[in-house]
Amino acid sequence: MPSPQSLTDTERRLVAAWAADCAERVLPLFEADAPGDDRPRDAIARARGFARGELDAAGEIRRRFVAGRAAHAAAAPAAVAAARAAAQAAGAAHMGAHALGAAAYAARAAGLAAADPDAAVADELAWQLARMTDDVSAALRLLPPLGNDSAGPLGAGLLASGDLGAHIRTLQAAIGVAQV
Repeated sequence: MPSPQSLTDTERRLVAAWAADCAERVLPLFEADAPGDDRPRDAIARARGFARGELDAAGEIRRRFVAGRAAHAAAAPAAVAAARAAAQAAGAAHMGAHALGAAAYAARAAGLAAADPDAAVADELAWQLARMTDDVSAALRLLPPLGNDSAGPLGAGLLASGDLGAHIRTLQAAIGVAQV
């Protein structure tokens, strides 16, 4: 039985487009730090291609770690987080829960780059919520609460802890996912 974090192909396509939007907002932070590295930009383009039905999940599963490796090319913490946001956006083709990872890393990147991190994170999360269509919100509501299901990125791992976990919990609470 597939993980409840997977979502259907149609739902993954919806959330991949939103995740790409989230990652693209912070992409300039990576590109300023590693201007010759196009892996995060390519990952965002692939997430958009998957969302449009031009790419399939199987092909994206094979390429999902490429943008994540770009994080090692960056020196600034905000740039690292931006690369990881792009990688998570591309990962939504494989498992829809990665869309929330993209949003969380984008919020982290925004906070790390700002003079007032708390305000920047709040602004970024507000933008992400405003950017969600009703269909995206409905698909994301199908995901289990963070830390409630171990079969995917919303398990007890990296996304469930620290600021990333706080960002995902904020998003899930705002769309009506009851926190456990």
